[in-house]
Amino acid sequence: MEADITSQAVGLASNTDFSLLSLFLRADFVVKSVILMLIACSIYSWAVIIEKYKLFKKINLESEEFEIKFWKSKSAESFYNNLPINLENPLALLFKDTMQTVLKAKTKTNLNERISSMVEVNIEKQMSKIDKGFTFLATVGSTAPFIGLFGTVWGIMNSFQSIAISRNTSLAIVAPGIAEALFATALGLLAAIPAVVAYNKFNNDSKKYSQKLENFSKRFISII
Repeated sequence: MEADITSQAVGLASNTDFSLLSLFLRADFVVKSVILMLIACSIYSWAVIIEKYKLFKKINLESEEFEIKFWKSKSAESFYNNLPINLENPLALLFKDTMQTVLKAKTKTNLNERISSMVEVNIEKQMSKIDKGFTFLATVGSTAPFIGLFGTVWGIMNSFQSIAISRNTSLAIVAPGIAEALFATALGLLAAIPAVVAYNKFNNDSKKYSQKLENFSKRFISII
């Protein structure tokens, strides 16, 4: 009798498809929703990661070239007059906004103080553009494992219900449900790990670039 039950369980397990697509299709509505949410978060996270990687690579290179050209120029005003109309680099935009304030100033009284306060505002403005998307990465990194865990708990609950209904404690009966549940946890980790690593890296890059803007602005203000 026991041998028959064992052979049936083995046969059931061998006939069950454990491919990722099959695990998704067999899952109930809640687990499917969790899986789709985690896949969407992962895709968008990678889009943000790729975009930020290209952004930091671009602005760091352009900023270095800008500083070299600036410090080799005859004067800040002549360099400002030769700037391209369409600027995208944060350092170049910071310089442009600062020079506009200097040239529009009717009096030199407290000019450095006014420029310093304006520079701080402009740095925050530029950094807010650069840091856009960081909150999403941090949110995915901190919540995705728990969302996946919720899907896992829900799937295991369904598996225990299957045991109660079928009155069969064989692992082969509940293996598909448990596999679906664990699939949700795996997706949660798959979404969270790259998001956390990318957030830490880009947050560090952002701090370095912010320091670059501050150092340039201090040197620039000192020569006005």
